Amino acid sequence: MDHQSPPVILYGVPFSQPVRAVMWLLLYKRTPFEMVLINPGSRGDTGSRNPAYLAKNPGGTIPTIEEPDTGFVLGEAHAILCYLSSKHGWADVYPTDPRLRAKVDWYLHYHHRNVREASVGLVAPKIRKDLNIPEATQQAARATLTNALNALETGWLAQSRYLTGAQLTIADFAAYVEIGQLQPQFTNVFDFEPFPNVRRWLEEMRRIDGHDDVHVVLTELGDISVEPPAMETIKNANKRALGALKQRLAELTP
Repeated sequence: MDHQSPPVILYGVPFSQPVRAVMWLLLYKRTPFEMVLINPGSRGDTGSRNPAYLAKNPGGTIPTIEEPDTGFVLGEAHAILCYLSSKHGWADVYPTDPRLRAKVDWYLHYHHRNVREASVGLVAPKIRKDLNIPEATQQAARATLTNALNALETGWLAQSRYLTGAQLTIADFAAYVEIGQLQPQFTNVFDFEPFPNVRRWLEEMRRIDGHDDVHVVLTELGDISVEPPAMETIKNANKRALGALKQRLAELTP
């Protein structure tokens, strides 16, 4: 990394699963960044539907990154993970060998409408009541997630330590922020008992540097399996997560 360059700006909120994936990669690589809060779905000054934010990311999604020195802007977590890894030469988490990289890309493409359904079917309905996700949609998402976990259990994780082989990659970061959030110590909304390989992998990922820092928001939120959290609880969880992140980033700043 060129330490002369100002830190990249990361737009988002700690509760967002894709935002956490980018946060985790940057912390794992001990790369300073600036976090700018963007409230998903809001048209307010700090909202993802505000014209100023839409000028950066027309899709109005989070995360988005921006390089202050070049003005380069990029949205979508997986694109960001790939770009940062390529830019900084992080070949350990995003291999340069075409076939090894292709296996990482394979998972990243598979993730959408498969593992990503963890949020649609199990977390968002309790956290984002404003979305009014129909029960049929929730049920379909839960079924899709279960099928995806079966694929990870009998395929990706059946013979290897991590998703694409013996080494940790950005595919693991992307997958864990979705799957890991469902664990008993966090939201407690899914039974992992039938998935021993997935459980082993979850334990592996919990030992990766930066895990605890990016999951403060879920630790603070706690079990939502019985009662949906109050909006104040969600706001406080995000505040505490930002405080913890600020402290960790201070340690990374020369």
